[in-house]
Amino acid sequence: MRFLVFFLSLFALLPWASAISSVQLQATTDQTAAYRNGDSYTFQNPPRVVKGRTMLPLRETAALLAQDIGGDAQQLQLGRLTLDLRSNQAALGGSLQADGSVTNLGGVLYISARLLADALNANLGFSDDSRTLTLTALPPGGNPMAPQARFSTDKSTYAPGERVVYTEYAFDPDGSDLVNRRWTGRQDVYFTPGQYTVTLQVTNARGLQSAPYARTITVTGASVDTPLGYALKYAGPGDTFADSNVLKYPALTAQPVSSAANYPLIFSDSPEAPASSGVLYQDSVAGRVRLLAYHVNAQPGPARLYVVARNLESRPVELRTDRLGETAPTRVEGLLGQVTLMDYFASSGGQSVIVGAGESVAVYASPTLSSGSGVNVMQDLSTTGRVELTFVMLDDGLPPTAQVVQQLPYLQPDGRHQRGTFPNAVRPLRVNLSQLPARLVIGDGQVDPALTGTDVLTGQAQRLMGNYGVLYSIEVQGARDVAVALSPRGGLYRGAMNVQDGPITQAIKLPRSGTASLPDQPTLLWRAESNTINLDFVPASGSALPISLVFYRAAAPDAFGGIIKRYNP
Repeated sequence: MRFLVFFLSLFALLPWASAISSVQLQATTDQTAAYRNGDSYTFQNPPRVVKGRTMLPLRETAALLAQDIGGDAQQLQLGRLTLDLRSNQAALGGSLQADGSVTNLGGVLYISARLLADALNANLGFSDDSRTLTLTALPPGGNPMAPQARFSTDKSTYAPGERVVYTEYAFDPDGSDLVNRRWTGRQDVYFTPGQYTVTLQVTNARGLQSAPYARTITVTGASVDTPLGYALKYAGPGDTFADSNVLKYPALTAQPVSSAANYPLIFSDSPEAPASSGVLYQDSVAGRVRLLAYHVNAQPGPARLYVVARNLESRPVELRTDRLGETAPTRVEGLLGQVTLMDYFASSGGQSVIVGAGESVAVYASPTLSSGSGVNVMQDLSTTGRVELTFVMLDDGLPPTAQVVQQLPYLQPDGRHQRGTFPNAVRPLRVNLSQLPARLVIGDGQVDPALTGTDVLTGQAQRLMGNYGVLYSIEVQGARDVAVALSPRGGLYRGAMNVQDGPITQAIKLPRSGTASLPDQPTLLWRAESNTINLDFVPASGSALPISLVFYRAAAPDAFGGIIKRYNP
């Protein structure tokens, strides 16, 4: 009771104790300094992190937030929270909370910041490093106010093709976070004269919605830009724009570049949907190799995909994963390739395993695949000796041991997809940009020839249409102030590309959201700063080929902003 008397006395003496507005508290773990509605305050007992939870001193924090604590010596009541002081067990709205949500530290009662926010229907946010929290609460009996939508434009009248600059300054009267913004009629540019009404409506973290806020824009006079010209100035990477002439641009002739660092691609995509456990593909390699597998579990129960390596040498062999990208499990086919490539480009690799003579080890194991879900994996391996690599689909629960693998049947190809071993998993190319616009065709099997290889299980020759799994290492010369875009030509496309532009290295989603589907609706990828840039492109599993990389001369920006050169996902 002495603690309760102390904090009630403290609360009565605080100059803001009787305020009827919301209260915002900012505090940092293990620091006594804090701010209450901008006024400095010193915690007697600082916030702590206990077993991963940010904990606040219950009574002191309640006083700072102008919240009443009811109850007696055995039980406290704070908002929707009931606390048994004998067991330190908390219930929120009658539901028991996890152990550790409330704890006693050195005789001081602490509560999880998240639980306190829920008890008070307060708004809780953390800094990027999770050390500083902001807690905004209404006083007892206070009614939350609706947020207010606000925005302005740099002027009210524009020429067709002129950029509109919006500044949003919506706010919440109680300090709650704004979690949703709904625009109606907003465009960054208007190409047709007329009057346009733009409306903004915002929603806060409590679910309260603002009234619509509207402004009217007038578009009149002579046009200052075309849709294509505007896009080349202001479109961000991942944005789609219209270009009806994209298929008429001259095709670039890519020059092959000799490379001593090439290696084979082992490709497993047939049967694409195995209906039983078995061997999907198998071959032996030594040195570097790229593995690409794309399969859907068509069995009635769960299964897993494995790549099992068996040492064929009479000595130990080291297997090192240089790069690995994976998507699993998913039932959305278009996701498989894009996520795998983003994973692959971000991978640093470096994991290795020593395999004894004649022994086997799984160098890849997928998560459990429910019936109908798929997996896509692309893995670069380095070996110090010859190993046999076996792609197997196994009923979940079966171990990928040598004994199990030896008893599995070889599954027959489905006749629609490829599998096999193909030389030259890397295709180094160089293009020189002079006359623009121009386009580089990838994956059509004619201008860009398909890899040829062999299915070693059947002895049949294979032609890898689309060159899925091949890394196109493209050196682009004369690229300064050039915009690069992707135009799909075979259907839906969703993939990724890695760009090196001077000191900048960036993996880019193609497109940033959704799928690219129309040839005359290219997606902007990059604007080059350097005269020479390098593009690493791998045709994405689950997407349609061919595609064209389209190169434009980027237009100069106007006074409202510079050309966007860096990618922000």
